[in-house]
Amino acid sequence: MKLGYNEIMIESKYFNNIDDFINLEIGIKRFRGNMERFHFNPIPLNEYSRRLFANIETLHIYNKEDEIFKDGKIFKQVIWYLVNYSIYFKEKEQGNIYKNIEYTKYDRNKYGNTIPSEVKSLGYKCFKECSSLQSINIPSSINELGYECFDRRWSLTSINIENLQFISKERIFMNEPLLVSIKIPKTLQIINGKNIEKKDINEFIIPSSITKLGDDFLKDVHH
Repeated sequence: MKLGYNEIMIESKYFNNIDDFINLEIGIKRFRGNMERFHFNPIPLNEYSRRLFANIETLHIYNKEDEIFKDGKIFKQVIWYLVNYSIYFKEKEQGNIYKNIEYTKYDRNKYGNTIPSEVKSLGYKCFKECSSLQSINIPSSINELGYECFDRRWSLTSINIENLQFISKERIFMNEPLLVSIKIPKTLQIINGKNIEKKDINEFIIPSSITKLGDDFLKDVHH
């Protein structure tokens, strides 16, 4: 199969550094000008590599330490590193795109117990000791729950998690291949609108999509 301009551009998006792009253009004449076809930067840039990606209009920022360029040609930024919701809310009017927004305990104290749809993860102890919270809905946009997110949630009795599959070692639900795992408070009585009859389990099926079980996963499971 002979690679054309479009195919090599797609492949080169996964290069690790600027040397890979330069070696491609030096080594194969027909792929010279590959970097000029990009309208975004597939790797972090510095002053030197910025000149090689001369036509980018969207700047992807992968790490907090990445250089920011304001040279009149860049109209939008895409931020990939973790940003808390307060920072996103303050800066969203600038029109930039944030790929990883975390809802922290500070955010929850400031904006409330309803998790915004833009949020991708809940931070460390986000809902810990929130004594007024009795029920919560976790949208499907959430793909990670921080350590002790619901620890000591004595008043929480009802929780709804879209696409719920798995809740700690005490209770397991298997539907779709997606896996969501959290440690549930002892006071929890309702999950996705269904009463919990018992929290101990003696039979479950682990689907083929699961590749790793956490530490002490089977500890204290009754036989």
